[in-house]
Amino acid sequence: MRESGEDRRRRILAVVEARGEARVTELAAELAVSVITVRRDVEELAGAGRLRRGHGVVRSLVPRRPEPVPAPADGGPVVLVVPERHAYLTEVLHGARGALEEADVRVVLHPAPQVPGAERLIVERLLADDARGVLIAPRWRSVVTEEADDGWLAAADVPVVLMERRPRPGSALHARDSVCTDHWYGVHLAVTHLLALGHRRIVLAARDDSPTARALRAAFTGICAGRPEVEDWAVVLSAPGAGQEPVPDFEPLDGVLRAHAATGVIMHGDVDALMLVQQLADAGITVPRDCSVVAYDDVVAALGSTPLTAIAPPKAEVGRLAAELLLERLRGPAGRPPRRITVLPELKVRGSTRPLID
Repeated sequence: MRESGEDRRRRILAVVEARGEARVTELAAELAVSVITVRRDVEELAGAGRLRRGHGVVRSLVPRRPEPVPAPADGGPVVLVVPERHAYLTEVLHGARGALEEADVRVVLHPAPQVPGAERLIVERLLADDARGVLIAPRWRSVVTEEADDGWLAAADVPVVLMERRPRPGSALHARDSVCTDHWYGVHLAVTHLLALGHRRIVLAARDDSPTARALRAAFTGICAGRPEVEDWAVVLSAPGAGQEPVPDFEPLDGVLRAHAATGVIMHGDVDALMLVQQLADAGITVPRDCSVVAYDDVVAALGSTPLTAIAPPKAEVGRLAAELLLERLRGPAGRPPRRITVLPELKVRGSTRPLID
């Protein structure tokens, strides 16, 4: 689903106000649109008196809080490392950044490109430059890449807190601090909601290229197997490119629903869910009349022509708690045991689910 001009301009304004100023070319790269598109949006925002244009630069009209300067004894900055162009984790990092800036701690953000080993190169370079703590959400497209990061990340000689990542039991990272959404509970909320509406045949259409995706798939399998009310269930990929490798013979989800006579779908994530609604409409299946859809992530689920019922992980709260945990490591007494904080998601009921009508 393409982002609307209004949403894009809202994002431009948020970025400029957060940074004070930004180059047009940088905005175009971050939003994955053309420079011409950004220039048009900037002209409209400037004409509305919401920002100021310069030569290739856009400046905020909102006074920007000065960058905090830590006391010399505090050492270097705290490093935030998240995958590039990841809307879900961007909300997490905003929560972390706010907590660190309130504590007058200097923050350095480094988006990690989609290259194997990118996080390690970034972190090791910054630690060599005197960074004193790391908040990180590794990409971990597969269990293999997670295992590859286990040793070096756990061995870092500064405090490290994992954001929205749950280390494997028994791994070296298991003994590091982490803050994560309870995704089992999120799937439980979604399945229970659909069952309460009378849906007994449910499909999970999920990605399979991230720790969250793997957690959702495992949770759904266990929950459905343990709920006798569920008459039939299936787990499929949400899109041809939603796995670790593209699927050339991907079966459209409308065909999967018909094969299982399913009337309820849980979809990870929001954009795929919004596209599913259109795909189902094209196939003559109306949401929610013929099929109820629950999205998982709630980043843009509410923006569809049919606002989507969604499981909403507390993304900003995860970031804030991770930052506070790191601050305790930096400023509190040494020797505290590692902590694994789990935060519960919420169910946001909107227009894409309704009781099953026989």
